[in-house]
Amino acid sequence: MPQGQQETVYAFVEFRTGRNPSDEAEAVQTPLSIPRPAEESVVKAIKRLRATYPMLNTDELVHEASGFMMKHVMHGKPAVEAIDELEALFVRYYESHMAGKKG
Repeated sequence: MPQGQQETVYAFVEFRTGRNPSDEAEAVQTPLSIPRPAEESVVKAIKRLRATYPMLNTDELVHEASGFMMKHVMHGKPAVEAIDELEALFVRYYESHMAGKKG
């Protein structure tokens, strides 16, 4: 397996193993301000987004996030497009999370 694909698989495993937020992360309800670098890999984007949204339960995100990673790794979707979709995914889950807190 090429190096880039290996890194993606390792990141996905890391994403899955760190899926349950800690008590401290659950206390944070506002996304952290972590700017997107000019150049970023999909793997690093997932790490950044997980750090930006520590209040989210990544169990709910894993299926969709893995789909974006698969499109990038296996189907050659440009990283920028995959990251844009991942960012929209995290925003959507954050909005849903906050709507659930109000109701």
